[in-house]
Amino acid sequence: MEITSFIKDNAAKGLKTLYGAEIPDNLLQIQKTRKEFEGDFTLVVFPFLKASKKSPEVTASELGEYLIKQVAELEQFNVVKGFLNLKLTNAYWINFLNSILDNDTFGIKAYGSSGKSIMVEYSSPNTNKPLHLGHIRNNLLGYSVAEIQKANGHNVIKVNLVNDRGIHICKSMLAWQKWGKGATPESTGLKGDKLVGDYYVKFDQEYKKEIAELEAKGFTTDEAKEKAPLINEAREMLRLWESGDEAVNQLWKTMNGWVYKGFDVTYNALGVDFDKIYYESETYKLGKSIVLEGLNKGILIKKEDGSVWADLTRDGLDQKILLRSDKTSVYMTQDIGTAHQRFAEYHIDDLVYVVGNEQNYHFQVLKLVLSKLGFDWAEHLQHLSYGMVELPEGKMKSREGTVVDADDLIAGMIDTARETSQELGKLDDFTREEAEAVYKMVGLGALKYFILKVDPKKTMLFNPQESIDFNGNTGPFIQYTHARIRSVLRKADEAGIKFSGTIGNELELSAKEIDLIKLLFDYPATVQEAGETYSPALVANYIYDLTKEFNQFYHEHTIVKEENEVIRNFRLQLSQKVAEVIKSGARLLGMEVPDRM
Repeated sequence: MEITSFIKDNAAKGLKTLYGAEIPDNLLQIQKTRKEFEGDFTLVVFPFLKASKKSPEVTASELGEYLIKQVAELEQFNVVKGFLNLKLTNAYWINFLNSILDNDTFGIKAYGSSGKSIMVEYSSPNTNKPLHLGHIRNNLLGYSVAEIQKANGHNVIKVNLVNDRGIHICKSMLAWQKWGKGATPESTGLKGDKLVGDYYVKFDQEYKKEIAELEAKGFTTDEAKEKAPLINEAREMLRLWESGDEAVNQLWKTMNGWVYKGFDVTYNALGVDFDKIYYESETYKLGKSIVLEGLNKGILIKKEDGSVWADLTRDGLDQKILLRSDKTSVYMTQDIGTAHQRFAEYHIDDLVYVVGNEQNYHFQVLKLVLSKLGFDWAEHLQHLSYGMVELPEGKMKSREGTVVDADDLIAGMIDTARETSQELGKLDDFTREEAEAVYKMVGLGALKYFILKVDPKKTMLFNPQESIDFNGNTGPFIQYTHARIRSVLRKADEAGIKFSGTIGNELELSAKEIDLIKLLFDYPATVQEAGETYSPALVANYIYDLTKEFNQFYHEHTIVKEENEVIRNFRLQLSQKVAEVIKSGARLLGMEVPDRM
């Protein structure tokens, strides 16, 4: 039985023995003791005062004395007001360490063991521009959330929804038609997504010129935006696309093909993947049919211009358009179709959308509309709403071309890792190939850790230089600590030192040694909580705490040179387990950790 449950069971017995009281399980609150107090677990005694008819301090003391006598794993207690702090014995922590030494999957549940299936959607790019820093946070979050769900024993399907149709795609297509002069990725030497993105920016530049000209003629800004020839040409192109115009569709296929090849290069460099890719162009028709069915049933409404809406005013929201007057669809339409298709195909229990917080209202509406349309599974839509990524100089804008390109950022991170490593002389004895592999590992590790250590809900400021530091709360610090432990273990091996077998529980441990084992003890619960809250930040900050604690232990204790063989054997086994858990936690973040640095 897990130790906290064991303590709770004995506390319940104690309360019955001492006060004749049957205490409901939900009133037996046990938690980790706060760092400023001595102890491992704390039992809150305020709920027991009605039964004891005594002060909090006396009640806690009497229950503490009972538990010390009954539970061999407890060695002492102390009382702070209405809180009973309990301290476990050295033997308990050593026995726990022994129980996990040969467990290669410690903290990770067998894949599929929960019987639950979860689909995680992330990336969801538009095919009118390359991936940028915002997409990087999205991809890293989505990939890590999926890996953490796997670690919690769930069946996981990682999916990408490519927004490959709509007015924004037509803007790039129209601009290429007008100003591209037949340019291709091959003729320009540009990645396809970058080439198409350049024409998206070009459209915006020319569109703004037309708006300014119309404003100069006396039109308001809103009137000018509606009357500008370019935007109306783009709208007509969208109408032609949806009506199946052959020339427009051929151009759409060609330019999207360029973009897909470019995306694949970026995904590969970033180390993320998908089990299935959905395309909006293939799901919007299903969405339209569901919307029209809802209209026929009187669930939705049609306005005078022929547009179809969901009236959500009675639910405290507004009216939401689902089909335009020209019968073209909107994002909401295809999201309705895609959600329906996914639940029909995979019979999933939950669908998690990893999408920025600017779409909070969209997903609130999506869930409500699907529910009104009669789909019970709508309750199982989860929106992992994350904050935007900002730079020291401010926000990014795609249409103005002021974004941080994902490819450039990845290459820059690897370059920075190379420069920093060379300055520190860390890889001087590596071959060129070995060094380059580590530069890539460190650069990407720095990027992934810096982004994932932040609570997903928070807006974050990304500073590439700060992220690559080999000290502090960074990926390279964690990677270097793992390499340091592996170096210690290699030195032991080279010295012919064998370390294995059961550690005797009579061994006296230092405070730092116990603290390290306690952190190992926390790993399964951390992975579980990260899964329940969709927060990779919990895992990221856990492995930082573990590496920080190990470094303090490393500086205070000898390991390989320890003369006492029993202590040396224990410290080597402890170090090895710490390295394994660092690697396991890093893997959940999509990070690699080198064995040498």
